[in-house]
Amino acid sequence: MTERAREAISLSDAVVGYTRYVSLVSGLTAGKEVHSTGMTEEVQRCRKALLLARSGKTVAVISSGDSGIYGMAGVILQLASLDEGSGKGVRIEVIPGVPAFVSAASLLGAPLMHDFASISLSDLLTPWEKIEERLEAAASGDFVIILYNPKSAKRTGGLKKALETIKRHRKDSTPAGIVRNASREGEEIIVTDIKGIEAYYERIDMLTVVIIGNSATFTTPLGMITPRGYRDI
Repeated sequence: MTERAREAISLSDAVVGYTRYVSLVSGLTAGKEVHSTGMTEEVQRCRKALLLARSGKTVAVISSGDSGIYGMAGVILQLASLDEGSGKGVRIEVIPGVPAFVSAASLLGAPLMHDFASISLSDLLTPWEKIEERLEAAASGDFVIILYNPKSAKRTGGLKKALETIKRHRKDSTPAGIVRNASREGEEIIVTDIKGIEAYYERIDMLTVVIIGNSATFTTPLGMITPRGYRDI
């Protein structure tokens, strides 16, 4: 969490967010009005946040990582831009955070020193056919690939299908990193290769980020490195 985000929460009258994420900042919400909901209720809670703000309250909408990366910033701005009343007259500030792939990369070494692509494997809002297209394009373009939402209790087959697509363009020995609970309690850091991901399949869930190197990525005792290509090294 950035200091600006911490300050924004402390200055808020109300806090709105996904139940799990709100619980992570429970130490900052004492004495505040708290509204939390479960998965798939993103639009409803963002509408609630806008209504609270329109009533004159300062509201913090909580996202994990960075609110503009797979977070609530887009939903809030979309709703506020519609002529439905809830967002009229509301001043909105998108406050940057530390996205999970940045935290994960720092724990793995320096795997993102060159071009990379971030792809969510959740097909709740994006058809799998579109996800497959993006995986194919990123793999064939030799991007380092970041996989968000790799596996959930219900979505158990997407990661295997994604790896099959990537393997058509990468050697089995291509370095890969698995980070669960980056910068949180229960943090796990695993450096392996594409083939080795299978051995950790059962430990991968929605709290996990998988980073797969490109053709130049290598590993050392210090972690994964994707060289930028400096001539004097």
